[in-house]
Amino acid sequence: MFGFQDKAIYPAAALYEEELAVLREKLAQADAVLVGAGAGLSTAAGLTYGGTRFQKYFADFAEKYGIRDMYTGGFYPFPSPEVYWAWWSRHIYFNRYIDAPSDIYPLLLQLMRDKDYFVLTTNVDHQFQRNGFDKRRLFYTQGDYGLLQSVRPEVAKTYDNREMVESMLEAQGFVRGADGSFDVPSAGKLKMTVPSGLVPKCPDDGRDMMVSLRCDDRFVEDEGWHEAQRRYKEFLRNHEKSRILYLELGVGMNTPVIIKYPFWYYTKQNPQAFYVSINKGGAACLEAIRRRSLCMEEDIGRVLHDLHQDKEAGGVGV
Repeated sequence: MFGFQDKAIYPAAALYEEELAVLREKLAQADAVLVGAGAGLSTAAGLTYGGTRFQKYFADFAEKYGIRDMYTGGFYPFPSPEVYWAWWSRHIYFNRYIDAPSDIYPLLLQLMRDKDYFVLTTNVDHQFQRNGFDKRRLFYTQGDYGLLQSVRPEVAKTYDNREMVESMLEAQGFVRGADGSFDVPSAGKLKMTVPSGLVPKCPDDGRDMMVSLRCDDRFVEDEGWHEAQRRYKEFLRNHEKSRILYLELGVGMNTPVIIKYPFWYYTKQNPQAFYVSINKGGAACLEAIRRRSLCMEEDIGRVLHDLHQDKEAGGVGV
């Protein structure tokens, strides 16, 4: 995608108000916006995988197995399917079936409402749809916590898991509130296992099931995945020569080939395009597109709030 002459750079930060003014202007001028969302966006929205949230829902797993955060816990070799699904039912529910603590996603939606937009994301927590983004404008490349699949990828189908997950939470002792959501009990210990009868089996081949995430070569790209990919490619074709803003939010270098590198390439190929990276601790661009890039080492929430305030005040650019 890039030649040897291409070089990634980390531009020195300018004054925040100057950077924000550039972003306002480019957002106003754009005929279309392609949002690239990484893990940093959900972290900024409060869906953290460590700290207080982890201790609230996984203190018992931390004590027994030495797990220190949700991310590493997802790779732990649990001793049985019953323990495995006790962990994963919690992991799924408290990252997929609850709203993010902050208002970052609604703010982003408000900024996109009058734009021809599309969202490409490696996040699997469903927060875009939970907050009203049009499903037809989303491409979840890496899967969805809300879907299960057979461990045998030849069964190219996925299955909704909410009812199964909630049954597992009840079996562990989580309590359902008046609003229908689950939380930890005020007293008493949680069970760290689920009944064998709740361990999911694929309805098509009878095999064990797994969360449909791109963690190995068994990930299923089902019909819905391919349809989302088709719409994404169509969006790219429709705007390959237009004034498009590539807005990258919280994307690091874990899987740069999905969002970051393509965004750099598309910007380089289209003189009308502009690239923005907002990522506290790692905003970078290609040297070849430096004059058509903005790299903000800022908190995503702060930037979106300030843009939203401008919009509410009738300011230029949003």
